[in-house]
Formats: sequence, structure tokens, C-alpha cells
Amino acid sequence: MNEFSEECLITFLRNQEQLFPEPVAETVEEAEAFLEDCMAVVVDTLEEVKEYFEENGMDVDEMSMNELEEASEVFALPNGQYLIVEG
Repeated sequence: MNEFSEECLITFLRNQEQLFPEPVAETVEEAEAFLEDCMAVVVDTLEEVKEYFEENGMDVDEMSMNELEEASEVFALPNGQYLIVEG
């Protein structure tokens, strides 16, 4: 089970509509349950975001680091980490 920080959960709650057309969670508890169900991950760098996508079969060779950071599945966290949520 992945432990998500409160900062991570709040960031997802505030920005979830960048990935989903309507909210999938309304509380921190619902956000945590949703992220656990879809096996979301937190990584430390954009290089790790790229590695994650490559390991999961996504062709990201032509994407810049800026494009990776702007991908709808990637949520930049205030502490500099990244939450990756596959919809």
C-alpha cells in the first residue's frame, strides 16, 4: 500500500479535473482510496516520471521534460515531487 502525504492528497483533490472530466473524489479520504485503487505513484524527479512511462509502455522519447510535466497524468506537488495517476 502506498502512503500518500496530505499535501499529495490535497493537490490531487484541487487538480483532479486536469485528468478527469468530473471529480472522482470530494474528500481527502476519498482521494486516498481512489489513488490506492488506481495504484498511483509518487516519484522524486521528472526523470523518474519518464522512466515510469517508459516502463509502462508509453513512448516518451520525443517528449521534452516540460511536456512530461504538463501531461494530464502528472501532478506536480509543492515539495518538488510528482504524483502519477493513470486514469
